[in-house]
Amino acid sequence: MSTGVITVGPETSAEAAWTDMWRHRIRHLVVMDGARAIGLLSERDLGGRDGAVLRKGKQVRELMTAQVVSARPDTTLRQAANLMRGQSIGALPVIEGDRVVGIVTATDVLNELGRGSTRPAVQARRRSMRLPPAGTRGAAAAIRHTGAAVRRRKEQR
Repeated sequence: MSTGVITVGPETSAEAAWTDMWRHRIRHLVVMDGARAIGLLSERDLGGRDGAVLRKGKQVRELMTAQVVSARPDTTLRQAANLMRGQSIGALPVIEGDRVVGIVTATDVLNELGRGSTRPAVQARRRSMRLPPAGTRGAAAAIRHTGAAVRRRKEQR
């Protein structure tokens, strides 16, 4: 997770929120009402770079996503990824007690997976992706067919 979360109030203008995102080079802001997270605002909610018309004269509360799906500090990478995938969201505020202590974004999840922090539980058993997995119907026939095709190509040379 990333700590030092940038937050915004619901009364903030949408244009000011966009400026905060641009300045800090982030794509999500947690919307806070006092000490309580009440929403999440994404770059997409604000219309992106070309969203000036959408943002004009609006407040954050009008464009934010009010249904906050959050994680706890002890949430695993897999759980966070499944929450994000299942809810079709790009970020999870991390909440401990009543405090927002961080945020996990899809980029954070991909970076962590790319570093190899988690490894697959099951390793591949097939030597070739061309061959069907052992124990499936027609596996022997497919192997015989593949072997025959290889012999024909060698004979044609």
